[in-house]
Amino acid sequence: MKIYNTLTGVKEDFVPMEAGKVKMYVCGPTVYDYIHIGNARPYVIFDTVRRYMEYRGLEVNYVQNFTDVDDKIINKAIKEGVDSSVISERYIAEALKDAEGLNVEPATVNPKVTEEMPEIIEMIQTLIDKGYAYEVDGSVFYDTKAFDGYGKLSGKNIDELEAGARIEVDTSKRSPMDFVLWKPKKPGEPAWSSPWGEGRPGWHIECSVMAKKYLGNTIDIHAGGEDLIFPHHENEIAQSEAANGVQFARYWMHNGFINVNNEKMSKSKGNFFTLRDIVAEVPYDVVRFFILSGHYRSPINFSRELMQAAGNGLDRIKSCAKRLDFLLENSDGALTEQESVTADESKKFRQRFEAAMDDDFNTANAVTAIFDLVKFANSKVDEGSSRGLVSTVKDELESLCGILGIRLDKKKADIDVEKIESLIEERTAAKKNKDYARADEIRQQLSDMGILIEDTRAGVRWSVM
Repeated sequence: MKIYNTLTGVKEDFVPMEAGKVKMYVCGPTVYDYIHIGNARPYVIFDTVRRYMEYRGLEVNYVQNFTDVDDKIINKAIKEGVDSSVISERYIAEALKDAEGLNVEPATVNPKVTEEMPEIIEMIQTLIDKGYAYEVDGSVFYDTKAFDGYGKLSGKNIDELEAGARIEVDTSKRSPMDFVLWKPKKPGEPAWSSPWGEGRPGWHIECSVMAKKYLGNTIDIHAGGEDLIFPHHENEIAQSEAANGVQFARYWMHNGFINVNNEKMSKSKGNFFTLRDIVAEVPYDVVRFFILSGHYRSPINFSRELMQAAGNGLDRIKSCAKRLDFLLENSDGALTEQESVTADESKKFRQRFEAAMDDDFNTANAVTAIFDLVKFANSKVDEGSSRGLVSTVKDELESLCGILGIRLDKKKADIDVEKIESLIEERTAAKKNKDYARADEIRQQLSDMGILIEDTRAGVRWSVM
């Protein structure tokens, strides 16, 4: 299994520190509103990385944080006249609903900044004691020039960064590139006691602390969006390695941006969409499939047309799965000698799938392997196939889709199976009695319910449109 490591700029063989176990940290959202489509991409991508590693027999300790104290959260709380915790808890709950909708497996732990203050204060004090940070009038800053490796993740040169930096309003910094670890309390803001006075932490320190607490001083994989490489992840490295004296993360993974109609998403351009905006028009599973249809490191373009195309592609896979379910219910017998050859052929798609995923989690090529398996199933498996063959091909399709977190079935709550099957029985009786007008009425009724029916030699097959 190879991973493109942002730190080295090349694909590397993935070898976890401890055999069979993976320590993985993924930066989570700042919870001041519903997550947007850009947040959804790392949710889906790194969940898929985790799923594939688990499929390969690895035990993944998966930590994803929530930033639950931040200027945006505080400003929204002031606007609504509530405590900032009301805002953060509201949108943590909504983010978890979206994650469930996207079929993201629950993290091993979802730490929150507000619950890690003792550890945050402890790490800041360690950085001060070691000469990597300094306090000025209740603020604590990280001294970027004290850390020799600053810029190694992003490839940026600190002297060039400083030369190009705008004049800083905060003259208490030793250098414009120094960043805040602790900021003093302002009126109306939440605050915690510290050796430097009441205040709250800067953004970057939280992830260094949470990764250490829940995964250890050195972790296998740190992941997040490409926009976090600098300064957030660069600052995490500086903090963690200065405080702990060892390498922070061995592999760094970053997903590319999502553009909207070929433009960078931004509220000022009017092309900003929350995930809830999108799932009001298309199901969560289509969003997940859309995200997986491109390579995670490449930018992908979001548009209604491309989302519809993703939905059509997912429908092809689901229709094949539904057809195989129907054939399985109406078949019997073990594999014949000739069918054994066909069954072996169906397993070659798994080899292609695994080769794609082993090559830096190329989900685009993995999805292509699934489409080719669907084409194979539609041409090689029919009403005359044995139960053994149908079962083999069906298991292959379900397994590969499951690794990508692609659901093949609708939730039972979404469809009234009993009513559908009752109408189909009534239609069958109507046709037997040559009451074709009633049979057509029932077909239309089912169609209005989003149910497609197909008459086959083995009986009536239905599927969700």
